[in-house]
Amino acid sequence: MQAILALEDGSIYRGHGYGAPGECLGEVVFNTSLTGYQEIATDPSYAGQIVVLTNPQIGNYGTNQADNESARPYIEGLIVREFSPISSNWRSERVTDEYMERYSVPVLAEIDTRALVRHLRTYGVKRGVISTEVSDPETLVQKARNIRKMDGTDLARVVSTKSLYTFDANDSRNQTGDALLAKALDQSEGARSTLHVVAYDFGIKLNILRMLVREGCRVTVVPAETSAEDVFELKPDGVFLSNGPGDPEPVDYAVHAIRKFMGRVPVFGICLGHQLTGLALGGKTYKLKFGHHGGNHPVKNNATGKVEITAHNHNYAVDPDSINANEVELTHVDLNDQTLEGMRHRTLPLFTVQYHPEAAPGPHDSNYLFHDFRRMMEEWKG
Repeated sequence: MQAILALEDGSIYRGHGYGAPGECLGEVVFNTSLTGYQEIATDPSYAGQIVVLTNPQIGNYGTNQADNESARPYIEGLIVREFSPISSNWRSERVTDEYMERYSVPVLAEIDTRALVRHLRTYGVKRGVISTEVSDPETLVQKARNIRKMDGTDLARVVSTKSLYTFDANDSRNQTGDALLAKALDQSEGARSTLHVVAYDFGIKLNILRMLVREGCRVTVVPAETSAEDVFELKPDGVFLSNGPGDPEPVDYAVHAIRKFMGRVPVFGICLGHQLTGLALGGKTYKLKFGHHGGNHPVKNNATGKVEITAHNHNYAVDPDSINANEVELTHVDLNDQTLEGMRHRTLPLFTVQYHPEAAPGPHDSNYLFHDFRRMMEEWKG
């Protein structure tokens, strides 16, 4: 299929269409990860976005159930340089082209992705349309200009679960090598005390839930709009605030809940959870020019001086100058652009990070944060 990408600024890119035929609309961002295209596609934080992958060869190791971060892909569309028609991996269960078609994700390939990425780096993220149906560029450019902007859009309630559930790591759909290893470790170390964590689903990734279970936690997942009062009735030992898509400012219902948790229960937040906590602390958020998306971002831990290579996926950030330094310690900073990447309250059991320590895809440098959350809950409970 012939396919066209049209951006709101009038830029046009022509290539070939794969995956699902038709049309998709969204904000166009780029991701610099070398592997993990399936984890990227199924990350709910990408809702409303078309993703450009800088790795030139995509699809060559296929797809499988174990690599999903949610039940289905959430990206609106995918843009790549070369899209493999075959799968060359023993773990593959479905060719990537068939996978994308099954879940109605259009794929644009055989364009100069390096030129597109340079354009987005220079001028910032743009709204765009991929189409295999319309050949008139001006029509598509106008469609791109009519797409609702990400600013002011609450996507957390769109991707969130609609009802409370208990996460079961023993469910075959949630089994991965890490999950199986965790079971083996638990059996060899003996039974550990179980802590009850209530996890807010603003677009939560499966591997976050697996990591919490690996720490010996019993996890109850609740919808994004769950009140603090309803959470307290569940008698949690800790509250987890998940990643998620969109602008944090419209998610005011979560900000109100977080303020009620402060000082009453330990809190750990990742990504959108970090941004919402920043707002709850009286801070401000702002939109980055082209965001952070990839599995290779260097972040400095201010307490230890160590540099962690981390996985990122965020378009917004907390303004460090808006945070009261007398109450909150700024624990992590991005070495590429000095973006605030972590906070810890000086007197209350609360800490957050902007990046993704669950590391799927990505390195394992930041796994210690889940250990820290467990220790914080044990100390608070004790």
